[in-house]
Amino acid sequence: MLLSLSSIVSAASSGLTNSSLTTYVDSASLNFNFDPVKAAYWTGYIHHRRTPFAVSPSGDAAYLAYLDGSGTDVHVQQIDPTTFAATGINVTVSGGKEAGGLVAQDDGFALLTNEAMPTGTTNAPADNTPVPVLYRYSATGAQQWKTWLGGPNVTDSEGHMAATDMNGDLVYSNTTGRYAAYTVVTAYDGDADGHFGDAIRYVEDTTGELVVISGASSDWGCSHNTGIALEAADAAPYASICAEDQGGIWLNSQGQGMSTDGVKISNENTTNGADGEPMGGMSGSYSNLARFQNSDAYIFAWVTRGAINLYENAWMGEGYTNAYNRTNGRNVALATFSDKYTMNEAEASSTVGAASGDSQINWLTTSTTADQSNAHVATFDGSNALVSWEEIADPFCEYIAFGCRGTFTGSYFQLVSTSADANGTAVGEPLVKSDVYVSGDMVTMADGRICWPYVNMDWDLSGVVGWSYTSSNVTSMSFACMSLDATTSSSSSSSTTAASSSAVAVQASTSSVAAQASTSSLAAQASTSSLAAQVSTSSVAEVVAAASSTAAAEQAATTLATSVVAASATRQVSSSSATSTQAVAAATTKATGGHKSGGSSSGSWFGGFGW
Repeated sequence: MLLSLSSIVSAASSGLTNSSLTTYVDSASLNFNFDPVKAAYWTGYIHHRRTPFAVSPSGDAAYLAYLDGSGTDVHVQQIDPTTFAATGINVTVSGGKEAGGLVAQDDGFALLTNEAMPTGTTNAPADNTPVPVLYRYSATGAQQWKTWLGGPNVTDSEGHMAATDMNGDLVYSNTTGRYAAYTVVTAYDGDADGHFGDAIRYVEDTTGELVVISGASSDWGCSHNTGIALEAADAAPYASICAEDQGGIWLNSQGQGMSTDGVKISNENTTNGADGEPMGGMSGSYSNLARFQNSDAYIFAWVTRGAINLYENAWMGEGYTNAYNRTNGRNVALATFSDKYTMNEAEASSTVGAASGDSQINWLTTSTTADQSNAHVATFDGSNALVSWEEIADPFCEYIAFGCRGTFTGSYFQLVSTSADANGTAVGEPLVKSDVYVSGDMVTMADGRICWPYVNMDWDLSGVVGWSYTSSNVTSMSFACMSLDATTSSSSSSSTTAASSSAVAVQASTSSVAAQASTSSLAAQASTSSLAAQVSTSSVAEVVAAASSTAAAEQAATTLATSVVAASATRQVSSSSATSTQAVAAATTKATGGHKSGGSSSGSWFGGFGW
């Protein structure tokens, strides 16, 4: 049933309530095991493993994709869009290493994954390194075509590309009849050999043909991309955003890279090629950018530590800056766009010496102590959107450019409206839940609800996968739906059971996680990578306080960091000290140098770590 105008107006004026949310606990039985936890890149922190979810244009069919618990094979299960029970076909893509993106059609679905190329393939990547690939299946589960998006037969200006991890997304435009896949890639030969960038590929739905479109396709866009956002448009290029390793998040629909051809959405501290997992990090890069219905406008949600004291990015040159973190934990930010090229808010500053590099940001949260993560957004209609995120109230943030860990204090669901302010305004207070999460794509259903998959489990963000925490396979999937029509929703679905016998906890093996500064699982980190866990808070703060300028502070921090590494200091930085993390940011940025960008190299610190 379509939502009534009076219901929408009522919800849009008062915000979301418990009656806005309907849950379908353990509604879909899975034919195969699924491990719901993925270790974050480098830190090993706990992340949701993505479960792509998609609904057909007619609204009659839905599909869920998930990685087999063994770590190989991707399964696509048809889902009833009314009861969210498993129904219809179940397809297994043998050899798939991750469920990277899913599009439902009225006559089947398309799946983005990565897999090793067949044995004997000439000039395939070594060691069975997987390559991105797009599959198309019919409504009966028959494979219609398979298109490699990298590997030896895909021409690329920087070299042939593989995808060690499937970080990316897949979208489809009904107007163009083409898919777009935006993925992190690594070159295994050519000018970019051994480095990481990203690529945008367009594919015809009817034939599976890979189409190169000038001004839309991309061979090598954003260096060490740590976040991808992609949404369809009525013509190529589609709307795209990237988070790169040189200091910014870019609306790069124009230019597809990290240059001033695009629009700088945000300044970010980038240390050792990372920038705080703004779009989710490993298993992220989904439901960060959404298009308003019947409109050319978009909305983007991410998490950021903010930016202060901009200084020159000498590697990138004039017009590019680096920044210090404003806060230790991350906050949720919004940006809106009148079309795929134009941001409603002001562009982020590129003025060297500017004290504030985040004055343009439209903040949804402004905590100076908590950490927010796993931000996502979807649209109800032409002016209302749902933004979600997770919170740690008292975080331990030992790495200045990655995530944080600590006690999970809730999932937040905030209604945002652009009807009065094009930039987006929070409506009412966020709805907070401790037993509902977002671990798959947020999809606008035919009746106007926003629905998504999640696993019924005790969510815990305080540990490290494989060190203090282990995860277990599950055999069922839950779904949740948020509605603007609160009068017809209920807090739980009649199709669910009150029992949660299939719920699985990510359990701690120790209660003293925050007190441990290093373990054998993190021993492979270079000495500069663990500066944030080694330098004395008071020592850094005193040195920075004594510096009379940003440049002097940076130099002082570099000197201090060098001496600390040489002395193998082991004292931890306090997780509440923004000053100390800013100093270490400057030190490690200078110590490790730049990274490959646009085909030139200036250091390979990340060469042994993946990105």
